[in-house]
Amino acid sequence: MATVEAFRRITAITPAHSDQEHLHVFVDSDPSIPDRTRALLHGGEDPRPKLLASGRRLIDAGAELICLPCNTSHAFYEWLQERIDVPIVHMVDEAATAARKRAKGSLCGLLATSGTAATGIYATALHHVGLEIALPGAEHQRAVHESISVIKAGGSLDDAAALCAESVDALLADGATMLILGCTELSLIADRLGHTAQVVDALQAMAEATVDIALGRRAAVSL
Repeated sequence: MATVEAFRRITAITPAHSDQEHLHVFVDSDPSIPDRTRALLHGGEDPRPKLLASGRRLIDAGAELICLPCNTSHAFYEWLQERIDVPIVHMVDEAATAARKRAKGSLCGLLATSGTAATGIYATALHHVGLEIALPGAEHQRAVHESISVIKAGGSLDDAAALCAESVDALLADGATMLILGCTELSLIADRLGHTAQVVDALQAMAEATVDIALGRRAAVSL
């Protein structure tokens, strides 16, 4: 679902007036890549070899820029970029930069997989731009992760949003002035979360960066 949405957004925001003005996009959606959270937290199979193979297939097809529409996979970003000969858009850094531009306060609440939350990749990126992170408590984090699983399984988006509701309320009560949707599945329920807080959608930040970089408007962000 997230890969499809990433491609849709890249296409939608490309300033094209004909088919011929769009970006040439290759998609490698490999369902055999092991679960990233399971690998990070529970000793599951290492996803890096499959992620690397996917990147190399894209390069062999002609890709000159790669985007990775999975926040949790960015725990392996440095390892991958060292072995990939083209730039990889860093979605987490792009989201943190977008948060800095829009922030009305310093505390950002993160909704993400348990793997992403545990690695601290968002805490590090936000620290680099002068912001702080608020994470859901253990029970609320389990609910957020379950919400993501519902979306991955093709379940009800309304049910998925309901699972996040208490986590959102708790983060805002703790003083967060902005929410970061740090899982690309959560991008699909952004309009169902039922609050008025500012939201930074990491998938949207990645899509915008991908188009800008591909068109030569700017360089990639590296925090």
